[in-house]
Amino acid sequence: MDDEPLKDWAERRDAKIGRLRAVPVVPGDGPRASHLNPEAPRAIERWNGHTWEPYGFAASLAEAQAILYPEANEPSPPGTVPKPLGSGTGKHRKPQAPRTEGGGRAQR
Repeated sequence: MDDEPLKDWAERRDAKIGRLRAVPVVPGDGPRASHLNPEAPRAIERWNGHTWEPYGFAASLAEAQAILYPEANEPSPPGTVPKPLGSGTGKHRKPQAPRTEGGGRAQR
């Protein structure tokens, strides 16, 4: 049997301490997927190494995402401009159909 050393397992478990998650607060066994009720309030929970404990509260999915992913709200450093797609004939690109003199596509 290939058992993982206890030290490695403990390091992996401890690396997750402090992780946050947002749980929709909906009555009963209703939908729990975040995209189904984006306006529903969220309970923010924090992993303490053994169980999820209450950490905070968000009024909607957008507010919960701002808490969970604060780096997404930070402005990008100046001078960094995303590159637009360049021209090319990569495998994912469809070949262009030949054009007729009228400017439209060729008839098949």
